[in-house]
Amino acid sequence: MKIVDIKTQIVKAPLKKPFKTALRRVDSLEDIVVTIYTESGLIGYGEGGATAVITGDIISGMVGAIEYIKPMLIGKSIEDFNSLLYIVANSIVHNSTVKSMLEIALYDLKAQSLKLPLYRFLGGTKTSFTTDITISLNGIDEMLQESQEAIDLGYNILKIKVGKSISKDFEIIKSIAQTFPDITLRVDANQAWSPKETLYILRKLERLDIYPELIEQPVKANDFRGMKYIRDRSIIPLLADEALFSPKQAIEILELGACDYINIKLAKCGGVSNGLKIADIAELYGVKCMIGCMLEGAVSISAGVHLASARERTITMLDLDGVNLLAYNPIIGGAEFNNSKIELNSSYGLGISEIKDKN
Repeated sequence: MKIVDIKTQIVKAPLKKPFKTALRRVDSLEDIVVTIYTESGLIGYGEGGATAVITGDIISGMVGAIEYIKPMLIGKSIEDFNSLLYIVANSIVHNSTVKSMLEIALYDLKAQSLKLPLYRFLGGTKTSFTTDITISLNGIDEMLQESQEAIDLGYNILKIKVGKSISKDFEIIKSIAQTFPDITLRVDANQAWSPKETLYILRKLERLDIYPELIEQPVKANDFRGMKYIRDRSIIPLLADEALFSPKQAIEILELGACDYINIKLAKCGGVSNGLKIADIAELYGVKCMIGCMLEGAVSISAGVHLASARERTITMLDLDGVNLLAYNPIIGGAEFNNSKIELNSSYGLGISEIKDKN
């Protein structure tokens, strides 16, 4: 079954509310869906977003990178699966989102060719999952209101964005924690704090008996020693996110003892194959993982859910709320998203059937 063509399509969809973090504000989804066509009629889908402040990817560069890799894949057989993965991983440096998109499409095709859902091809069995929901960085009153709205929809895990200023960030965390004491809180500073600022906030929270489930990437991505400094001095668990793009970095961070948890994002690590490797490395070190996402649509997020099924012992936390942030979902098929609940079905591959872009 040979690859005969590869095409890209820009997919846009408005968000229900602006998505605000310490790094950026986004008002609408703008992703690229890559489609790989085969001579047998099977079609594989992949997807990725332009997250310049994290991965360095922009739309024009992503399209250009796919066009560069495309001739190396056309004419190749999907049965030569490992060779195809090698081409994607090694034909160009960096471009982790592009590599992830192409890998997702290839994994989709391979599972379809075997008449299996992707999670079954990867060895998984779990089909039901619970995700958190992101509370964007705003004023305290607005964040409290958004938290209440999420809870009313059935969410019991809130991921709150901070990074305005140390004093305001502390007040945000304290207010949400005290207003909703029965809700699990995850705090994401998106690299906005220094190690000492992080400890200052965490110790103030500890004195108030406020213990978030985790604090995500509070310091700069390359500050591994700063992460270890925090971890050695606080009992609130530390999650590595932007610090980790590859299996090699996973080993470096875990050898240093710089985090309690790892956040796997396909767009950061280059796709499903490296996501599996990172999960396996984490398991060797006895470290649990989160599966996260950029601001992405149902194709790439569905792939993340399939990966979570394949490594359910290690990937115990889901931050796959991208589809739930959209005003409408332009992707038909894939995982089924119902607020905090995500379900995988028995469709072959990812189960994507159509892209309905209204733009």
